[in-house]
Amino acid sequence: MPGLEPEARWSVSLRGGRLIEVQPNSTTTSTSLDRIHQIKIATNDSGPWGADVWWVFEGLAGAVLSAFPQGATGEQDVVDWAMALPDFDYSAMTEAMSSVENAEFVVWRKK
Repeated sequence: MPGLEPEARWSVSLRGGRLIEVQPNSTTTSTSLDRIHQIKIATNDSGPWGADVWWVFEGLAGAVLSAFPQGATGEQDVVDWAMALPDFDYSAMTEAMSSVENAEFVVWRKK
């Protein structure tokens, strides 16, 4: 099954304790997993034509370290890692996945 377009043009992976993100324009970010202090799901009202669900990984003081749309290539491995974190909020994730509005849902915070 082909990936969502343009979402599948993003690529994300976990390698060597790092979250690697490659954007469609080839901009690459590499973030140490221990720098991630919060994970959010941001939704918007652009669906079904736009990328309406985004995974957002934040550091201290809410600094965005990585953000990619649902449907990014490699997303499942990163999401599986996030869901295995202690105190991951599955109910917030479920609420986010059914949202059709501009909203943010915190699914994990470092303690």
